Amino acid sequence: MHEVGFRHLLCNEYSPRACETLLENRAMAWKPGSSLPTSLVDRWPLIQGDVRLDEVAVALKEVAGKVDVVAGGPPCQPFSLGGVHKGDEDERNMFPELFRVVREVRPRAIICENVRGLMRPSFRPYFDYILRELGAPFVKRKSSEDWEVHDRRLRRLGEPTRNLDEYYDVYPIPVNAADYGVPQVRQRVIIVAFRKDLNVSWEPPERRYSEASLVRDQRNGDYWDVVGRKPKPEVIAMRENAKFAPEDLEKSPWRTLRQAIAGLPEPIEGEQTGPIEHHIGWPGARIYKGHTPNLLDRPAKTVKAGVHGVPGGESVMLRDDGTHRYMTVRETARVMTFPDSWRLAGPRGEQMRQLGNAVPVLLGKVFAQAVANALKPSVNTR
Repeated sequence: MHEVGFRHLLCNEYSPRACETLLENRAMAWKPGSSLPTSLVDRWPLIQGDVRLDEVAVALKEVAGKVDVVAGGPPCQPFSLGGVHKGDEDERNMFPELFRVVREVRPRAIICENVRGLMRPSFRPYFDYILRELGAPFVKRKSSEDWEVHDRRLRRLGEPTRNLDEYYDVYPIPVNAADYGVPQVRQRVIIVAFRKDLNVSWEPPERRYSEASLVRDQRNGDYWDVVGRKPKPEVIAMRENAKFAPEDLEKSPWRTLRQAIAGLPEPIEGEQTGPIEHHIGWPGARIYKGHTPNLLDRPAKTVKAGVHGVPGGESVMLRDDGTHRYMTVRETARVMTFPDSWRLAGPRGEQMRQLGNAVPVLLGKVFAQAVANALKPSVNTR
């Protein structure tokens, strides 16, 4: 958000370690009623703790009416294939709090990222309910209602004819981060919404990268020239019978793990290797049943936080010589497209958990820019 020109009015994070990370980078601890010094206007005002805290409620009142975008990712574990998917019944389901924040500050737009598991058949009715509630967040769920009763009430709503600033046009977009230049296969859903009174006409950002172009370039040798390696027949053979749509061949090739970690030295176990922080080798890499390693000449597998935050096969990579090792925290951060200057707090397991819970920086930037472009007319005329 910051990189495309938005200025943070308020940030909130529950995880203590994630808060430490934010504070080590651009955030600054903040309390309602205080103002940031002019010299620190580009810092991110951070309130640490549960979004349901009274302190957060006071802060929301302070920024109400000034907010262009509410952006975030309500905890996704209830709906994740990697979690225990309790869904609506899970106390970690923070979608109701997202709707409350929207009612409090009336943003012009909303950007919400979550796991693709929300779109699975077993959760699809609840996902559709989320979209309907986001479209009409001021039609509040009563304390006596379960979500299905509330959903029936939302379904009966007609097209609004007044108070259009209380309704939103909602766009759910299934994405694979690799299609937007992230060197990682990461299936997610991005929900974008614009306040109806703004009459925003919006198209989702174009997918500019494709597997088709990567496979083509590996077949014709262009990829190997770029990475400075001899062609690997086993890599080419992996997708030898793959067929792709002609339009996908017009896109840029997916970025690979090898390209993402280029320039980093081979890590030494237990030691900081090279000048870039968090590049420390970790011993004991194994391949567990049901897990396969990351391949250098493909995008990385999805970086996961894990139910217990323990790195599994998804953090193991296969070297050119056929041996395995754990990816370092810095390599994982590169796969998430964080800059090398980004610092992560805590021990390795906590650092990996934070990365697994994050949105790839480049993916967030693509959607933030698309929303910023759509909002410019309404922002300039308000």
